[in-house]
Amino acid sequence: MNSGVRLVANAAPLIGADKVVIKIGSSLLIDKSSGSLNRVWLESLAGEIKQLLNEGKQVVLVSSGAIALGRAYLEMSPAQNRLEEHQAAAAAGQVLLAHGYQELMAAHDVKVAQVLLTLGDTEDRRRYLNARNTLGTLLDLGVLPVVNENDTVATQEIRYGDNDRLAARVAEMISADCLVLLSDVDGLYDADPTATANARLIPVVTEITPEIEAMAGSSRTAYGSGGMATKVVAARICMSAGCATVVAAGHYERPLARIHAGADCTWFMPSSTPLAARKQWIAGALTASGKLHVDAGAEQALRDGSSLLPVGVLQIEGNFARGDAVDVLVDGHRIARGLVGYNSSEAARIKGRRSSSIETELGYAGRKELIHRDDLVMLDLNGKKS
Repeated sequence: MNSGVRLVANAAPLIGADKVVIKIGSSLLIDKSSGSLNRVWLESLAGEIKQLLNEGKQVVLVSSGAIALGRAYLEMSPAQNRLEEHQAAAAAGQVLLAHGYQELMAAHDVKVAQVLLTLGDTEDRRRYLNARNTLGTLLDLGVLPVVNENDTVATQEIRYGDNDRLAARVAEMISADCLVLLSDVDGLYDADPTATANARLIPVVTEITPEIEAMAGSSRTAYGSGGMATKVVAARICMSAGCATVVAAGHYERPLARIHAGADCTWFMPSSTPLAARKQWIAGALTASGKLHVDAGAEQALRDGSSLLPVGVLQIEGNFARGDAVDVLVDGHRIARGLVGYNSSEAARIKGRRSSSIETELGYAGRKELIHRDDLVMLDLNGKKS
């Protein structure tokens, strides 16, 4: 048996998930004969998304297809293949894509919002926080965000088709429990199934080894430039974030129901939960940019699982921006580390004050916590996660 592989899989990570990201590739989305949306298939998926929402799950859709739709709409020839022509096609196709999703989901009384991102938006700290807050607000409002790459300004992303990786970054961003990569193949095989008759599907991967990467190869499809290799990269990102990833065939109607029923697919399973992985990252992977000195009451509240409110903060040290990691100290001893919700100047103005006075002090209604409990990890005397 290959290292990092298990034989038994089930749909439990999807069934038990609170937050789900679903990525649709161009080869599933586009009707090959017309170049337009594959509406019959999309209508079946729309019903499944509604069912997930009815179950209390929060869902984000990451969709390819804008360039392919735009090329057909603008009647572009295969020879029109320059970067600026791809970008023009994306600009036209994105309108069609957004309208299609809005129309399909409206039939299920679900509101849709379009969110255009590039990989840079998920890797730059300030832009990451803004995107995360926007997605979180949409989800809290019961809206279905439809995310796509901002192909009208992207360059490298268009050439290499990175929506698999974008989907993984979105899953990481919202602390999703499960990423569903709907593909034109059943999952990861130990050999190319189109060339090897006895190629074997790998049902569960618990560690992405060089052998697993070699199995992924670098295949591409007619409508999309991503292959299994990009899906393995996406799975690696999600595993680090505590998020399970499934690669499954999507060219059937009701593809999520097939996963539930135990159809062939490949699950990439993390060793921890999204929240645990996030807190481990905060505790060990970040360097603190400042310090918040708090009183004994705040310390007890933190140990009881509460967020850090401004009223318990005595002193601010350092020059930090919103979203930076800061240490929390009591009597000079570090007790916690977290991602701060205000920059150092704002934090200094609201320290010691009740959350109800933040708007009066800063001139806008910000979050009531200096550090939310989901962004905070308690540390022992050795600076390790307690």
